[in-house]
Amino acid sequence: MNALKLVGKDLRDVTIAMIGMGAANVAVYRLLKQAGVAPHKIIACDSKGILHQGRVDIQRVQGFSREKWEICVETNAGNRTGGIAEALQGADACIAFSQSGPGIIEPRWIRSMARDAILFACANPVPEIWPWEAAEAGARIVATGRSDFPNQVNNSLAFPGIFWGVLDVGARAITDEMARAAAQELAACAVARGLNIERILVDMADEHVAARVATATGLMAQRQGLARTALTEDALYRRALAAIKSAQAATQALTRDGIISAPPPP
Repeated sequence: MNALKLVGKDLRDVTIAMIGMGAANVAVYRLLKQAGVAPHKIIACDSKGILHQGRVDIQRVQGFSREKWEICVETNAGNRTGGIAEALQGADACIAFSQSGPGIIEPRWIRSMARDAILFACANPVPEIWPWEAAEAGARIVATGRSDFPNQVNNSLAFPGIFWGVLDVGARAITDEMARAAAQELAACAVARGLNIERILVDMADEHVAARVATATGLMAQRQGLARTALTEDALYRRALAAIKSAQAATQALTRDGIISAPPPP
């Protein structure tokens, strides 16, 4: 959302290449659809190539991979075939949760993407392509899963807040709507601190971010009728922030007393 805002593109109009269709990107696909992305403008690619209605290997096992077969049916209106290179052609954005690189995505393939291309290369410990290679090849905004490069896209930004919100209201389930509310709040936190192409998200050191995500998640659970406990926005925020500060104080005390080691510098 924030990357598209910076390059002046609308989520409902963009073509998105999704590289690697394991649990991470299958869930991302659901959230993209819910956020307004047109499924037919998504080109998904797994280790065997682009997903399309002719992928009989996936159709045969749809009893075990129902969501993945649905992606074959719903996406890729042009019935494009090939691999990662073909999936990236003309794409406005690429979201990769594939195998650790580098070299999974080649710079020359980035050059075939649309103007002001966005690339999320999220494999760890090494992204699918080094961020400087992607930028040199023409990507306008590049994100990875690592904290030592700009724009860390990592689930650790979301999970603490989501779980605090879920637990504080006693939610019966974690829904896609709750995950989307958390994502929107993360985006809003970054907007409030000022966006630029190397800062589309906040970092996890900001204790207020997790508290805001917890609040958004807990409120959505209540709106969906899934909460056992009703809490106001202010109460949710204060409870989450208190829990974060308590955990930080405990960690600092354990580190100071030599019981645990200090974390390495980023």
